[in-house]
Amino acid sequence: MSTSATVLLDELAADRAGTPVPERLREWAAVGRPELRRAGLLRGAAQLGTVVWAGGLAWAARRGLDTLHGSPVSAVLVPALVMAAGVALRAVLLSAGEAAAARGARAVREALRFRLVESALPAHGPAPTDLDDAALAQAVDGEVDELSDWLTEYLPARTTMLLGSGLTLAAIAWRSWFVALLVLAATPLLPANLKVIGLGTQTVVHAQLSAIRTHRARLLDHLRGLPTLVGLGAHDEAAGALTRYDREVAGRTEKVLRVAFLSTAWVELLITGTLAVVATYCGLVLLDYLQLPLVPDHMSLSAALFVLVLVPAYFAPARDLAAGYHARARASAAAGLLAPVLDARRETAAPATPPARRASTPPGVRLEAVTVHHRGRIAPALAGVDVHLAPGHCLTVTGPSGAGKSTLLAVAAGLQAPHGGRVLHVLDGLPVPADPGRVAWVGQPAHLPPGTLRENLLLARPTASDHDLLDAIASLGFTDLLAALPQGLDTPLGERGTGLSSGQSQQLALVRALLRDAPLLCLDEPTAHLDPEAERRVMSALRTLTRDRTVLLATHSPPLLALADQVITLDHGRAR
Repeated sequence: MSTSATVLLDELAADRAGTPVPERLREWAAVGRPELRRAGLLRGAAQLGTVVWAGGLAWAARRGLDTLHGSPVSAVLVPALVMAAGVALRAVLLSAGEAAAARGARAVREALRFRLVESALPAHGPAPTDLDDAALAQAVDGEVDELSDWLTEYLPARTTMLLGSGLTLAAIAWRSWFVALLVLAATPLLPANLKVIGLGTQTVVHAQLSAIRTHRARLLDHLRGLPTLVGLGAHDEAAGALTRYDREVAGRTEKVLRVAFLSTAWVELLITGTLAVVATYCGLVLLDYLQLPLVPDHMSLSAALFVLVLVPAYFAPARDLAAGYHARARASAAAGLLAPVLDARRETAAPATPPARRASTPPGVRLEAVTVHHRGRIAPALAGVDVHLAPGHCLTVTGPSGAGKSTLLAVAAGLQAPHGGRVLHVLDGLPVPADPGRVAWVGQPAHLPPGTLRENLLLARPTASDHDLLDAIASLGFTDLLAALPQGLDTPLGERGTGLSSGQSQQLALVRALLRDAPLLCLDEPTAHLDPEAERRVMSALRTLTRDRTVLLATHSPPLLALADQVITLDHGRAR
């Protein structure tokens, strides 16, 4: 008995000592813990409604028997009202508990999703170089949701079990201390069963979630390379491979469901066995067949009905805890996959918020023996590159496609952390870590999320007025941009800037860079794929935009070389 009680206490105190994954889970749950604790208390208090209902039922049964001896049928009216009050009380408290659990879980999920997205965005420091897009999407979209049942079921269930089962046990003991003793004797078997469930559940769930993440990554790779696969006639083979991967995921899911069903069946068997023992005892006592030392041999029918109704209610929180324990195993497996994504963010000395306006003096840029490796490639994207760019000057990076031009700009801007070497921005003669908060980026093609033209411009400066937007457009010579659009600043844009030509999209990107007003400007092929007229207009705007700024420019275009104070050529990641 003492050993089983120790197991129970260990299980109920699992939040105080555990493996690193539960420690991480407790840290994440702290945001919603007040609401989750309130949910547990409300659900536990809902057992009072069950006790009231059981009391009304026993009272109604006794009054019903009295009607057989001449009492009026109306005598059961008051007990019926008591039963209705118990049902209503339970429904109200359970509803409030569900709402509190939902609020707490939502707060935790939102906080986790914010941290996941923040860890992948290079807003205040280099983005993780080893973070896979599919892994991030699966973490945000799927693995965070794996915590929901653990948050709404397991965490509140532990409080519910202590409070609700305690109240129910006290009510049972009030009518029959021996039945209460029988029920209490069976209780420690439940946490022992939960420990057995946990031996295999976390392993199979972790394997399932890992398989799902891998399958999504494979599917994404196949979709990205679909034109190539079709062109090579390999689409049938790719479809067959995806089918095999899908079957693998289905097989792992079946293993998870098998463990869940078997664990639930064992808990139900234990509860049913205990109820059978109590029912047998009550039946023998009522029939006056039980004559054992120290065992009560007298019980009224109403008392027997009362305790028989409450025994399943006593085990109901334990049943929820068992289901929640499976959810805990799923949450632990999901946390094992989420933690590396959250930890991929490197600590930098960058400020917490980017500067809203450009500093009076533009920064210098210094790259010292910078080396970068891309996932899945043997040759480095950059190999020991050195760059020293003075403040207010323009560096043009040339070279064939795939030479590493975009990678150099991303590293110099502080958007990507190098695997070797150092990247510094020089402010007033003092070297500081590279910070994307000092950078405005213009690439080709321009990234324009769905929304109006005004909303796209306000991404660069949310506090800008319409006058500021129109002034920025005019200062770059793009006044005819609005005249050519049907609704001006309110013109809706589709995915990837649908509704604008490539030249108009690039003009809009340059206006955003001007509104950003950052002291370091990175231009990645700003005139690529533009017709001669659009290229001429962009070139004219660049002369205005690059004034009094430090500029990093990657280009194949000979006309853009006229902007350069310094030129380097990359070839297979090496500067020459």
